[in-house]
Amino acid sequence: MRPRKYDDAGQAFPIYITVVAGLLFLAFAYLAVGQAAATRNGAQTAADAAALAAAQDRRDQLVGRWLDNLLNPDLWQDIFDGNVDGLDPSCWRAQQLAEENDAHVVGGGCEPEWDPPAYTVEVKTNDPVGDSIVPGTAETYATAEARAVIKPRCEFQLSDEDNGNNVDLPQLKCRGKNWDLDPDDLSDLPGPEDLFDVHLAD
Repeated sequence: MRPRKYDDAGQAFPIYITVVAGLLFLAFAYLAVGQAAATRNGAQTAADAAALAAAQDRRDQLVGRWLDNLLNPDLWQDIFDGNVDGLDPSCWRAQQLAEENDAHVVGGGCEPEWDPPAYTVEVKTNDPVGDSIVPGTAETYATAEARAVIKPRCEFQLSDEDNGNNVDLPQLKCRGKNWDLDPDDLSDLPGPEDLFDVHLAD
């Protein structure tokens, strides 16, 4: 009976080795998937941040143009709609935020849109996925794309009355808050986040 026990143990050893090898392979496979997912998530984070940064820079320029034309409400609607000439490019902010997230904007990967105002940004990670059991990952980089939209938060109604040389500024209604603007006291004005909403979109 004892020799049979030794024979059974000898037969079980190769099976044990095979099972352990299979488990190790699965562990490395899961690790490779995790590496790829982390790199992909990093790329998407960089793309989101880059698109939002470009859109926010454009928003801030629109706010500046609104402040410059505060006493000319006939121009407000075009400004809120983003129909403004002479604004500076904003893609430099996209590149800046991508670099802060270990990525870069790919060539032609920052595109402004006008109706509605928006920025679509595509980025690529600076570092590859890394070595793994999956062939080719050592030189595989992740790419991602994001789109950030700028939308006005305020509405107003122009007055039909002619007040001569007196400026009558319309009331701004901005998502639940009303702003009564006094041309003789412009110390209390809505901020960029009151005037425009910047958010990621599909």
